[in-house]
Amino acid sequence: MTDNSMTGAELGQKLLDSVRQMKAGRAARTTHVEPGPVVQARQAVGCTQAEFAALLGVSVRTLQEWEQGRREPTGAARTLLRVAVSSPDALRGLAA
Repeated sequence: MTDNSMTGAELGQKLLDSVRQMKAGRAARTTHVEPGPVVQARQAVGCTQAEFAALLGVSVRTLQEWEQGRREPTGAARTLLRVAVSSPDALRGLAA
C-alpha cells in the first residue's frame, strides 16, 4: 500500500497550476456532445421547445422525452420530424 497523500502546500500548488492552465485555454479534456435528431429537427426549424411541440401537436414534456432519448417519436410525429430536417421552411411556414 502506498501513501499518495500531499501536503497542503502541494495541493494548493497543484490547484493553482490547474487554474492557470484553464485560464490559458489548455484544458485537460473537452467534451463534445452531438445533438440528437429531434433536437436537430427543432433547431432546423428555428423553434423553441414550446413552439415546436405545439407545431407537432404534442406536449412540451413529450418533446423533451424525445430530445433526451427516453422515448421515440412514432407515426405522424416521426414523419414531421423528417420533413423538419429535409425541408425546414415547410414547417417554418406552419409556425408563422
